[in-house]
Amino acid sequence: MPAERGVHGPRRDLVVGVGARPGIPAEELTALVRAVLAESALPLAAVGALATVDARAREPGLRAAAALLGVELLAYPPALLATVPVPHPSGTVLAATGTPSVAEAAALAAAGPDGTLAVPKRTAAPAGGGTARATCAVARRAAPHDSGTQKTVRTHEEMP
Repeated sequence: MPAERGVHGPRRDLVVGVGARPGIPAEELTALVRAVLAESALPLAAVGALATVDARAREPGLRAAAALLGVELLAYPPALLATVPVPHPSGTVLAATGTPSVAEAAALAAAGPDGTLAVPKRTAAPAGGGTARATCAVARRAAPHDSGTQKTVRTHEEMP
């Protein structure tokens, strides 16, 4: 299904929430995002932002992934993410980050109060096996969102 077109191109109503281990390469993260979108028949052009927990927002791999995908990177504190109801909370994630969900909670937080989860969290299958280093989930914004062409990291406090 094609993305609805806005005044300046496709409506960017999707937000990809990302949970990642420190040091993840941008290529691994963008490959996961692209694969999840393709498997779900969702267009990359409809993605308006990557969203994550603020402790990961300064990670070079996440920042580079947002730049490669041409979207902004949004960051939220764990206390806020912990208040977002998600279908797949994790005790491991809670112990590591202070919130039971990063990918799903960040996607839903960025999608706004009426946003919906379009794709539940998916885990990266690292090349050569081993432990997954990233998860992502996709949420859909209920109302059009215009973030312009801004490609910066914004924390929750800086968001309008």
